Amino acid sequence: MTDSLSKLKSIYHRVSDIKNAAAVLDWDQETYMPPGSGNARAHQSTTLETLAHEIATSNELGDLLHSLHDYALEQPEHSNDRRLIEVGLEDYEKNSKLSPELVGKIAGAVSRAKDAWRDARAENNFKAFAPHLTDLIELNREKAEAFGYSEHLYDALLDEYEPGLTAGRLDSIFDPLRSELVSLVDTIADAPEVDTSILRRTYPHQQQWDFGVDIITSFGYDFNRGRQDLSAHPFTINFSIDDVRITTRIDENFFNPGFFGTLHEAGHGLYEQGIDHSLARLPLARGTSLGIHESQSRFWENLVGRSRPFWVGHFDKLRSYFPGLPASATPESFYRAVNAVNRSFIRVEADELTYNLHIMLRYELEKSIFEGTVAVDDLPDAWNQKMHDYLELTPPSNDKGVLQDIHWALGAFGYFPTYAIGNLMSTQLYDALKKDIPGTEELIEKGSFDDILDWMKQKIHRHGRKMTAEDLMISATGSSLDSSSWLRYARTKYADIYGL
Repeated sequence: MTDSLSKLKSIYHRVSDIKNAAAVLDWDQETYMPPGSGNARAHQSTTLETLAHEIATSNELGDLLHSLHDYALEQPEHSNDRRLIEVGLEDYEKNSKLSPELVGKIAGAVSRAKDAWRDARAENNFKAFAPHLTDLIELNREKAEAFGYSEHLYDALLDEYEPGLTAGRLDSIFDPLRSELVSLVDTIADAPEVDTSILRRTYPHQQQWDFGVDIITSFGYDFNRGRQDLSAHPFTINFSIDDVRITTRIDENFFNPGFFGTLHEAGHGLYEQGIDHSLARLPLARGTSLGIHESQSRFWENLVGRSRPFWVGHFDKLRSYFPGLPASATPESFYRAVNAVNRSFIRVEADELTYNLHIMLRYELEKSIFEGTVAVDDLPDAWNQKMHDYLELTPPSNDKGVLQDIHWALGAFGYFPTYAIGNLMSTQLYDALKKDIPGTEELIEKGSFDDILDWMKQKIHRHGRKMTAEDLMISATGSSLDSSSWLRYARTKYADIYGL
């Protein structure tokens, strides 16, 4: 068994190295690659992804995994070896349903679509992006059919990001949540407005960058094992547990995108940096689901970074980076400003309440796309109609509507719902954290985050994929996914801010 296990790990090391090399190319394409290099990069990405897939679905790997099955059952339930073999078998059976040709086609299409999307958004030209989107939809439809599904084709795509979750389960969570959110946003719209002018002034680029780096360093993001760069759409990518990179974007006339984008991506980065090194270069060495991943980014972005204790404790530091702030500005006024509820066009700039409505809009459109009830050419109008229905807004242009997100250019259909799922999980985890560490809010105010990060490492990060999202949530919080914690948090927070 020892020889077979060593050989299994050796194959996984090779797959990991190839996929991480492909990830380096993806990161370069989003940050530093010359704009005329897209076609060559598409060929390179196709070659590497195809090669990795061929190894990951080889008969040699399959035979090893099956030969180790009985051995796995003899090991402790959450031991590294048992979970490597169990997860490996699940991945192998799933990946084997996809041909190397399809995987290569998707990789090439994504590489070309990212550049097309970037240009289309800059030029507000949906028609230029539409052919790429059509290709990716058809390729994802082919992938979903290959994976198979019981009820809805979209379930097969959703399973890629949140294993085991279905559209039916999502609808049972989202439908009542949507109704509650629309009602709460309507109520707040009738309340006196919160002054947000403090956010819409000049915040110089370098000071924004330095302030964000200062804060995420205090959170525990390790710049010896990571870095931050600029990109059109913020993202996190890792090439190993010890090389986890984040990006942000900065608007010198609006504080929120740069700062909260930095916090959001740092949350992802902390998760990947916190995975146990014993899992390195194995399929277990990444986040177990996108919902869990988003729970980490939304925790640091919102529950910490948009909290009253944070701004009480960090406002003087903010002023030291931006000495031009008006004397009348206070920690309380800034806290209220960064939490103001405003119906807006851009998801990544949305407040905590309307954010989930942005996600539901995208989820419903994705389902409609794969049901065949919305055609690609009709997406801008369908998008605008849902924006009007949920937020009483009509985007004036497609760059503020259907073209604003990169996810469809990535072929990432099924990804968007995990943002809302992560929101719900984040407050469940925060409730559990505060029970285990009663002085959590005092620690946030003091800027002492070591105990908070250590709790997350022990409960979530270190396990990688050894535990499923469901198992992690039950282990950490005593409950599976539930919206009641987040709704209680939202009602309490916004009743206080708006005097409801």
